[in-house]
Amino acid sequence: MLKFIRRVGLIINYKTFVVILLSLISSYTCRHFDFIANFPLSLIATAIVFPIVFSIGGAYKRREIALDEYGGIKAHGRALYFATIHWLENPPETLKEELKTHLEGLMNACRHMFTKPVSELEKYEKDVYQSFTEISAFIKKMRSHGLPSGEASRSNQFLSKMMISFERTKHIYQYRTPRTLRTYSNIFIIVLPILYGPYFAYKANEYSVGLEFAMPILYSVILVALDNIQSHLENPFDQQGEDDVNFNVEKFIANLE
Repeated sequence: MLKFIRRVGLIINYKTFVVILLSLISSYTCRHFDFIANFPLSLIATAIVFPIVFSIGGAYKRREIALDEYGGIKAHGRALYFATIHWLENPPETLKEELKTHLEGLMNACRHMFTKPVSELEKYEKDVYQSFTEISAFIKKMRSHGLPSGEASRSNQFLSKMMISFERTKHIYQYRTPRTLRTYSNIFIIVLPILYGPYFAYKANEYSVGLEFAMPILYSVILVALDNIQSHLENPFDQQGEDDVNFNVEKFIANLE
């Protein structure tokens, strides 16, 4: 029950009540002064619903790509660990623990960077690159334990693919869906329910007493809820929405064996 309430709170917030209040004031004023008009509802669909749905689709696609690339980092890290324990003859336990430490450091560095504001990117990405450097040095170290050159080259390919996945994920973290489209949607979500006051006043005559303000409330809730959904999908790393990318570093390291 608490989880359901929390999810509802993600799509219905203070902005919802502000827009509802503005639309109710507009509808009441127009009804009081008999200022009515039969506006086409297609304007709301064209001006707001379509751009928001387009943004939601784009944000969801970015999240799915981020999940794929994050999975790529983990998969190639696990492959590198298997290379350590299977491609070497009697690898020392310290070697395996060292790689675990490097992988844990890399995953934690990624988690710290992606969950922080973009303005702090340069501060935290240095730790990620440092972790990649340590893993590269570790692969070189495996040569001294008898790793053939062919397997060393393949291990470097695992590292290379991890770095590619990281860079792709970083670009998703840095860049958002078109900001001008977001600004456009935010403006019209507030303006249109107010401008449609004459229409809501016009349609109120068709409703029973007490339901004359049902339409402005419903329209406001629907439009703001769609905008909130898009906002939470916009950054899949901020750990604020239900659909964010979760970094289960501890579970990943524990399952390496």
